[in-house]
Amino acid sequence: MTAQNPNSTISQPEKTSVTGYQFTWFDWFCLWYPPGWLILFNRHWQHYHTDPDGWNWLEYLLFLLPGGFYLALLIRWLRLGLRAPRQENRDFDPHYQQAFHQEVLKPIVELYFQAELQQIENLPTSEPLIVVMNHAGMCFPWDFLALGYLLTQARGWIVQPVAGLSLFDHPWVTWWLPCGWSQVLGGVRANMNDFATAMEGRKIILYAPEGLRGPRKGWRKRYQLQTFDGSFIQLSQRHQIPILPVICIGNENLHPRTINLKKLQRIFQLPFLPVSPLMPLFLLFPSMGIWAMKAHLRYQIQPLTPVRSHFQSVSRTQAYQVAQLLKADMQSQLNSLLSKQ
Repeated sequence: MTAQNPNSTISQPEKTSVTGYQFTWFDWFCLWYPPGWLILFNRHWQHYHTDPDGWNWLEYLLFLLPGGFYLALLIRWLRLGLRAPRQENRDFDPHYQQAFHQEVLKPIVELYFQAELQQIENLPTSEPLIVVMNHAGMCFPWDFLALGYLLTQARGWIVQPVAGLSLFDHPWVTWWLPCGWSQVLGGVRANMNDFATAMEGRKIILYAPEGLRGPRKGWRKRYQLQTFDGSFIQLSQRHQIPILPVICIGNENLHPRTINLKKLQRIFQLPFLPVSPLMPLFLLFPSMGIWAMKAHLRYQIQPLTPVRSHFQSVSRTQAYQVAQLLKADMQSQLNSLLSKQ
C-alpha cells in the first residue's frame, strides 16, 4: 500500500526533485507497532533531507526490541565520535509540512486517533487567526498535531503551532528526532518574541493558553483548565487578529492515569515527568516517547472571538483578565460537552 501525496515532487535544499514518500510494509508495521513511530518519523525525514548524524537501519531494528533503544543510542553515540547530533537553525518549510501531513499524519490522525472537527460551521474561511485550545495528555503534543492537520484539510491553511522550548532544545528530543524537525514543520518557540514575529506574518497560529500547565496537570485535574496566559490577548489586539477557541475532548486519554513527579521533573529539567501504568513499557521501549494511546480526538469549534477594533493595545492586567474570562467560558463549554457524553 502507498500513502497518498498531492504533489509528485517536493523541493528541498538538500535533495532536489525527490519523489513522494511511499509506505512500505515496514512503514505500516511501524505505524501499528508503538515503538516504531519514532522510526517512521525519522525515515520520512531522511527521505527528504540529508541526515548524516541520524539513525541508521541497525539502530532502527534495535528500537523494536525490549531495551534495544539503549544499545542503539550507544552505537549511534560511538558512531558520531562520542558527541551529540549537530544542531542547526532551520527555517519553516511548508512543502515538507505538506508532505509530512499527507504521508505520515494522515493515517495516524484519521485511522489511529479517528480525529474529527465538530461544529465546523463555526470555522471561518478567512485568515489570520489565533486558534486556542485546551491542552492535556502529559505526552507528545498529538492533540495539537492532529488539530493542525485537520484545519489544513478543512481550509487549506498553513498552520503553525506554538510549542514549548523543550520540543526544540531538550537533549532527549535532539536524540529522538532529526535536527531542526520542529522548526521545519512550522513550530514556533513559546517565547514572546517568536510568537510576535509569527503574528506579524498574519498566519494561522495554534496556541495553548494554559502553556505547560495544561499537559502536566495530570489525570486528576484532566478536565480542569489551568490559568490562561494573557500574552495572546495582547498580540491579538496589537495585530488585530481574532481568536478562535477550540475545545478538545479525548486528549486527556493520550496518556491516562498519570501523575507528574514535580521534584524529579525540575531536577531533570523536563516539561513534565509522568508516572502511569504505562511507564514500565516506556522504560523497555524509550522510542515510544512520541507514541500515545488510541484516544478518539474530537474538536469542538467555538464561535469566533473578534478583536476590539477601537483600540490596539491592552495592559498586561487587562489582557490577563480577558484571558481568564475566555478560560471560564471554555471551561463552561467543556463541562457542558462532558455532561452530554
